[in-house]
Order: sequence, then C-alpha cells, then structure tokens
Amino acid sequence: MPPLHPRTQPLHAAVYAALFSLPVTGAHADESRLETVEVRARQLQSDLLRQQALTPGGISLVDGEELYQRNVGNLADMLRYTPGIWSDSNNGGDSVFISSRGSNLDATDYDSNGIKLLQDGLPVTTADGNNHNRFIDPLAARYASIARGANALTYGASTLGGAINFQSPTARDTAPVQAFLSGGSDGLLNARASIGGVSDNGLDGLLTVEHKAFDGYREHSSQRRDGLYANTGWQFSERGETRIYFTWLDNENELPGNLSAEQLEEDPDQATEDARRGDYAWNVESWRLANITRWQLSDNSDLSFGLSWEEQALYHPIVDVEVDFDGPGPMPPTQVFSLLIDTDHRNAGANARYNLRAGNHDLLFGIDFGDNKVTGGNYSHRGGERTRLDTRVDNSARSVEAFAVDRWQFASDWTLVYGLQALWTEREIWNQSVASDAVRNPEGDYDNVNPRLGLIYDVSDSIALFANLSRTYEAPTNYELEDDASASNALLDAMRGTVLEVGSRGQQAIGTHSNWHWDVALYYGAINDEILSVDDPAAPGTSLSANVDSTVHAGIEALVGGNFALDNGGVHSLQPTLSFTLNEFSFDDDAVYGDNQLPAAPGYALRGELLYRHASGFYVGPTFDVIDERYADFANTYKVDSYELLGLRAGFSRDRWELFAELKNLLDEDYIATVKVRDVAAADAPVLAPGAPLSAFAGVRFAL
Repeated sequence: MPPLHPRTQPLHAAVYAALFSLPVTGAHADESRLETVEVRARQLQSDLLRQQALTPGGISLVDGEELYQRNVGNLADMLRYTPGIWSDSNNGGDSVFISSRGSNLDATDYDSNGIKLLQDGLPVTTADGNNHNRFIDPLAARYASIARGANALTYGASTLGGAINFQSPTARDTAPVQAFLSGGSDGLLNARASIGGVSDNGLDGLLTVEHKAFDGYREHSSQRRDGLYANTGWQFSERGETRIYFTWLDNENELPGNLSAEQLEEDPDQATEDARRGDYAWNVESWRLANITRWQLSDNSDLSFGLSWEEQALYHPIVDVEVDFDGPGPMPPTQVFSLLIDTDHRNAGANARYNLRAGNHDLLFGIDFGDNKVTGGNYSHRGGERTRLDTRVDNSARSVEAFAVDRWQFASDWTLVYGLQALWTEREIWNQSVASDAVRNPEGDYDNVNPRLGLIYDVSDSIALFANLSRTYEAPTNYELEDDASASNALLDAMRGTVLEVGSRGQQAIGTHSNWHWDVALYYGAINDEILSVDDPAAPGTSLSANVDSTVHAGIEALVGGNFALDNGGVHSLQPTLSFTLNEFSFDDDAVYGDNQLPAAPGYALRGELLYRHASGFYVGPTFDVIDERYADFANTYKVDSYELLGLRAGFSRDRWELFAELKNLLDEDYIATVKVRDVAAADAPVLAPGAPLSAFAGVRFAL
C-alpha cells in the first residue's frame, strides 16, 4: 500500500478507528441495546436541561431528532424557532445570514461574526471570531445549545451574539443503523446513512456519510456537498472516557448575487449578470480531527480536556465589475475590478473544564485556546478562473479565554450565579500588494475582564425567574481589520457593552394530559465602539469598517408552546409552537446617523406552527411567518417590506421509522430573505436576495 498523503491521513485513521470498534451484529437487533441508547440520550438531554436551568438568561435547546420531522436544509432552518436569532439563506443553500441579538448587521455579514460556533465544546469559529468558511450541518447534531449574548460565558464566548454548541451523536445515544432520504423542489436531494455499535470492552463507534444536492430556486445557486462524520470512544474505566471525532466535507456553492427592486420585479429567480459572468462561488474543502477526554474524579467533581485541528481550502470568486465606457458603442465592456479569494486556513483549538459541586456551590472553571492561520492570496479572475495575483495574504489570530463561575444556592429557592471571564486575543494582518510591494501590517493585542452577576428564583419545581447583569466584549475579526476604513496600520477598537436581562422559563400542567411551557427574556444592552462596515464605493463587493461611538441592542425573546389534549385519554392533541422576537437595534445619538435603526434585522419576527397529533404518531398542521419591515442601509432611506408566509407540514412517526411532507410558502408570496447593507442605498441598488417560492419536500428515515 502506498503511503498516505498528509492531508488524508486523518481521514483514514478516523474511519478505521470507527469501523474497527464496531461489534459484529446479526439480523436480529438486541432490544436491550435500544433501551440503553434511549437511556443515554435521555441522560444527555438531562445534562443539557440542567445547564439551561443554571443559566440566569436566554438559552435554548434544539433536539436533533425533531429536525427529521421537517425540511431542514441549512442552519437557518434549524434555528427557525429559536427566539433572538434572525437567520435566513440568500439562495436556499448553506450560505446563510445569521444575527443573534443584533450581531453582524453590516456589510461584512459574510464573516458571520458575533456568534461563536462549537462542535462538542471545541471551536469551529476561528480564533479571530469569523464563521466565513463553514457552518455546521444541523442534521449532524444530536442536540444544539444556543446561549444568546453573555449567557455563553461557559463556552468561553464574550461575543455580542453568544454561542451555539452542536453535540455530535454517538453510538451510545443513537440507533446503531439509520438511513435518511429527503428531496423536493428545485432538485433537492439529501441522503445520509449511519452505522455504529458498542462492544463489550468499552469501545464504540459511529460512522455517517451524507450527500446533498440542490439546484436552487434561483439561477446560478446550486449546491453539491459530500460529507463524512465519524467518532469513536473508549470508556477506559467506570469514571473515564475518551472520544475522537472526525469530519470531512467537500462543499461547492454557486452564488447568484443580489438584485435591485426592478430586477426583482422582472424575474426574482434570475442571477445577476456579474454573478453569472464571474461564476461567483463559495467552495470549501475541509477536514477536522478532535479529541475529548473526561474523568469523573469523584461523585462531586469531574475534569475534561479537548483538542481540535481543522484545515480548510477556500476558493471564492466573488467580485467581477465591468464598465462599458463608450455605452452601446463598438468597444466591449472593460473589467475594472475583480476579486477571487484563494486561501488555506488552519484552525487549532483546546479547552479544559473542571466542575466541583461542594455543598451549595456548583463551581465551574474553564480555559479555551484558539489559533488561526490564513495563507494564500487575493486574485483577479475571469469567469471564476484565477488570472493575476494582486495581494499576498498571511494573517493570524490567537485567543485565550478563561472563566470561573459559581452557581451558589444560598437559600432553598434562590441561586446566585456570579463569575468572571478573562480574554486575551491577538491579531496580525499581513497583506502585500503585488503591484507596489506595499505592506499593510496592523497587529496588536486585545484583552479584557468581563464580570457577570445573575440570580435565579425557583417559583416552583418547574417555574423559574431569572435576571443577570453582564459585560460583553468582542475584538474585530481579521476581515474587519483588512477592510479598516483608515487603510492604515492602526487597529480598530474592540466592542464593549453592558447588558441587563430579566426573564422566566418553565412549564405548567393543565389537567391530566395537557401542559404548556415558556421561555421569555427581556434584555437591554448599551454598546460602545461597535464595529460596523459599509460597502466600499471604489471597490464594489468589498467593505470599509469603523467603530461607532454608541449603539443600543435591546429586545424581547419568547418561545411558547404546549400540548393540549382534545379528549380525556390524550389520544388527540394540539401542539402549538410560537417563537417571537422584538428587536430594538439602533444608533444612540450618533453624529452621522442620529438614532437611526440598524439595518438587516426586522423590527419583529413571529414564527410558529399549530400541529394536530394522534397517539398513533400521525401529525399535521399549518406553519406561519410574520416578519416586520427592515432597512437595507444605515441612512434608513431604503426600506424592505414586511411579509407573511403560510406553510403546511404532516408526518407519521413510529419507533423505527418516520416520514414527513412539507409545503413552504403555500401562497407563493414574493418576499426578501436577506439584504446587502449599504451606507446609503439608492432606489436602484442591487441589495435584495429573494426568498424561496412555493416549495414541496418529503423525507423518510429508518432506524434499527
């Protein structure tokens, strides 16, 4: 056998480790194995609910099993019912806009900063805070925890938007054999299969392969993605376990560009001329290897360590500007500016956690480390093919985040949550112009200490009130430093803020077979030096970043649901779900913008469903969206209309198999999914990305 290429060695190692740890199984399944899986899954859910109960602020949980009961094609679909999050796809694929508590509301939305993404507690977001290259496939998560704002302290995140941790399924908490197939409008095909098992010597392994194909509802918006997810674990003692995780992805996405209002009226499905001509795309190949080891040191303490390493290759033609200088004359248009990003990325992460429960104190100490390196260049291109190297790129970032928090139950119904987070992070930009040899090299450190004080009052065993006062701090990403409006080696300031939050979560039984539940938070944040960016008029498709003196980020986040029996036996029931977000994101007496609203996020968003369920497993019901107006510019001169959508979904769920069917945008309404932010957007500005028309999807899953 020839030697393995260095970039593929982790792939072979992870696959072999996962496969060789599997037991040999026959045609008959062991029912005790299925019961064990269910117990482990419930234990994991219980741990996450405990974490939520000890957090005096907004934190939501998403069960990955429920995602197979509707069409979930990207991260925005997964977060549909998560209050406080505004997210949608600009073309139906993996390229999504995401904002949490008003993060990322500017022209550098492509870096998706302001929210930290983690996989099994280890970072996927780079050390400088950007999520440009990869979002996590929601169907690859057993659970997801969404901690909004400063409530993400225990994930080592002080960002404005908080953090999302995706917990991978293992052979110990999921069925040993699974297959899932879904498809529908615009050529969607999503197929995945898993095999796993647990041996008597403490080894387990789970291997999942997936393929996604999507033609897109707009021209030039297709996606092709292949992936492999594997993890293998060894329970080396009753109190210790180590687990290795591996991910490999090849993700190719065409980008259709943004339309003007006139183009939208002519044909909302069209791609822009420059997107077609420049073959705009976002293509990423990546692999990731991670390990987490846990010890239960005693009945009251445990310790964990984690390491991760990820490499990515980005090929990203994104700008192609031509000008016809002589109008309809004999000379063809001249290309005046183009941009193709061709870079290699290396992301390393590590963390440690120590939890001690002593008397009425629940102490948690943690430290996180991140290191990011980007090398390559920015090129000119023709039709998506590199031509001339324009800028050499060699950027890096490092971060260390340490925290200590105590959850002190000082009285029978009262818990005081207090702690500190210390952050040190480093940025270095090295961009060299090939034409002039000029180098831009802004570099420096950012550090801060963020205190947190919170209180939880348990009204009853199932109802709690909470409040917290927290500091938030976010250093600029390398993208923002590259696009600094000063065009010098000076650094942007970090964003700083103070956030006050109050709320309640709980559930209440109604009779024998009915109940309702809620999770509501109100918050107000005063932010200083928020980093915002606008399009660079001299180089369309790029941006200029600067600090803004004062902004306000405030809102109401509410998730309400229930199960209401329609008969005495609970055979027939109604299950409503309602997610409501009210946003107040604005400048605060700014010298240029006054008290204008920040763009891109609507004033309110109401999303919900009302399902009828039968005890046999059948369910059916409508879904709906009611979305407020929003602006596409800081000047508040370009307003994007509100919209309302209606959908319908149905399905049937049994112990070993389930199927679903869903209609989205049932009335085929025209609406805007995302906008491209400008400083002042003219009436004919191409800033609109239309949402999906009437679409139909269906899927089936089978498990052993």
